[in-house]
Amino acid sequence: MQKCTPFFCLIQYHKIVINIKNNNMKLEISIPTELKEIKLAQYQAFLKIAKDNEDEEFLNQKMVQTFCNIDLKDVAEIRFKDVLEITASLGKMFNVQSHKFINRFKLGGVEFGFIPELEDMTFGEYTDLDSYIGDWDNMHKAMAVLYRPITKKGLNNTYEIEKYNGSITYSDVMKHAPLDVVFGANVFFYNLGNELLKSTLTYLENNQETQTILHQHNLDNGGDGTVQSMLLLKEILQDLIELPSYRLTNV
Repeated sequence: MQKCTPFFCLIQYHKIVINIKNNNMKLEISIPTELKEIKLAQYQAFLKIAKDNEDEEFLNQKMVQTFCNIDLKDVAEIRFKDVLEITASLGKMFNVQSHKFINRFKLGGVEFGFIPELEDMTFGEYTDLDSYIGDWDNMHKAMAVLYRPITKKGLNNTYEIEKYNGSITYSDVMKHAPLDVVFGANVFFYNLGNELLKSTLTYLENNQETQTILHQHNLDNGGDGTVQSMLLLKEILQDLIELPSYRLTNV
């Protein structure tokens, strides 16, 4: 258990509970200390606010409001230095270097499982996932493709999940998905896509016949480099899948 300070007076159930007295008001705040305590919908809401907004003081207030579940008018009553300390605590939580892939989790008493075999993904699953995975506004829809209720459990932690009937079936439910699960799934797909690109580039570089065909293709198309385009695609993948947590750690 963390040592108590005048500000963080009690830690319980992975949450920091504080009492703030200001203008004869007593305000109790629960501050998340782990990503699993934050819902995807909360993160999406903050990203919308933080987008193209450079007002640091406003973002600090909205950060406390969003992740500590209190009214903005109550945030305004908190001492400025206390708001900064709260946002610093939240920033540490988001400033994690790696995120563990979680293939099963419970939500509302229902256990959801990640698609067991990606190579068996249906065309509908693939096209929906391709549409949503890089867009944080639609990340709950991507999660509804990736995770569905477990219908059968087998040996060695194997399982089967519910048949896919469109992301709309569980997209609203996935707004409540823990953020550690969401981050882990995004990092998983970033790493998977990165490895596929590396394999493709290695194949192109080592296959003389393919290079000759690509070279001729480049000449026929005004010199646009296919291999160079693949390299650019790697940069695009980074921007597409990378978690936008910088918005939180810099406020």
